[in-house]
Amino acid sequence: MRILILGAGVIGVTSAWYLTEAGHEVTVIDRQAQAGMETSFANAGQVSPGMSAPWAGPDTPRKAILWMMMRHRPLVFWPIPDPALIGWVARFLRECNAEAYARNKGRMVRLAEYSRDKLRDLRHVTGISYDDRQRGLLQLFRNQAQADHVGDDTAVLDTLGVPYTILDRAACIAHEPALAAVPEKFVGGLLLPGDETGDAHLFTQRLAALAADKGAVFRFGTTIQRLNTEAGRITGVVTDKGVLTADSYVVCLGSHAPALLRGPGIHLPVYPVKGYSLTVPVGNEAGAPQSTVMDETFKVAITRLGDRIRIGGTAELAGFSNRLREPRRRTLEHSFTDLFPNAGDPKAGTFWTGLRPMTPDGPPVIGAAGGFDNLWLNTGHGTLGWTMACGSGALLADLVSGRRPNIEHADLSLDRYAG
Repeated sequence: MRILILGAGVIGVTSAWYLTEAGHEVTVIDRQAQAGMETSFANAGQVSPGMSAPWAGPDTPRKAILWMMMRHRPLVFWPIPDPALIGWVARFLRECNAEAYARNKGRMVRLAEYSRDKLRDLRHVTGISYDDRQRGLLQLFRNQAQADHVGDDTAVLDTLGVPYTILDRAACIAHEPALAAVPEKFVGGLLLPGDETGDAHLFTQRLAALAADKGAVFRFGTTIQRLNTEAGRITGVVTDKGVLTADSYVVCLGSHAPALLRGPGIHLPVYPVKGYSLTVPVGNEAGAPQSTVMDETFKVAITRLGDRIRIGGTAELAGFSNRLREPRRRTLEHSFTDLFPNAGDPKAGTFWTGLRPMTPDGPPVIGAAGGFDNLWLNTGHGTLGWTMACGSGALLADLVSGRRPNIEHADLSLDRYAG
């Protein structure tokens, strides 16, 4: 089957890899000059099944108000007159209850665990490397209240069989020795030993090259304009380079997917949530993290990537703005220097922002697009595109190929928003 994939981020490229492996004739188009140049370019670097959870929870509205009042606030909301934002927030608030949180977290962890396993298989088969480490993730609690509420998440992890260990201060230091410089800054943590780290951009580019070696075609510098439709089918993609046709089409356009799908009448509840990162050269090996430390107070992830440290965080609702805001940089610098004061010079870091494609309930949208029998969706992964990429690509390839997937998938489709 001839398949046209729209988007060459980590989701589009993993989809291309697994569809090519399944024997299809795959073409990928993207407006950028290379793979992984937008949201996949400089994310936090975590492959974190254990941290896969929806933002919508029973206590989220209260926490959101408190976060927006902090000096170094994890959440920033710009009140822009955007009907899509208003509708998204309304759906989000409907998911802020205990029943929905448990349901959505279960869906997300299921896909994320499967994805981590597919990533391990891919490393074994191809030998791909991407500044990866398999040393777990430490969620660090700065105060006792955070430590006392750890049971809210571990109960779901117990249900799903995800391994974890609750650590006191000394055990946190044993896991991340550089924290010995600031023992007064935290009281304990939650270790997720099955989580990993790695450079999503490097992975995306190297997997694209491997997919190309197997026959996938990448057409970069191609801007997608609209979808042509006829009699319940997609008949082509109009681009600035002409109309491209295939037997089936896969939309992996992240935050830009809803605008494209509005043309054929498909409503996809995905909204961009802006995130920031700072990439700092390691200045002192002994003072640097060895894996990922998640600063629970500021919702900042500090991740080791080879000879660099990636500091990522902040959720900013600001539409499609790509403006780099200095207060967000100060938040990242504060978390980093507060926990790893001897690791490196944040002023030498590279500041970046990207748009995370968020669904209101948390899980991505993977599967057929209603009303069109040759249109497929693989988008809406939010902050977890890197974590869920391989599993999402493998699941999508199974569905397109008519094979029975290895995990339950019906509750990840667009149909869950019906009504």
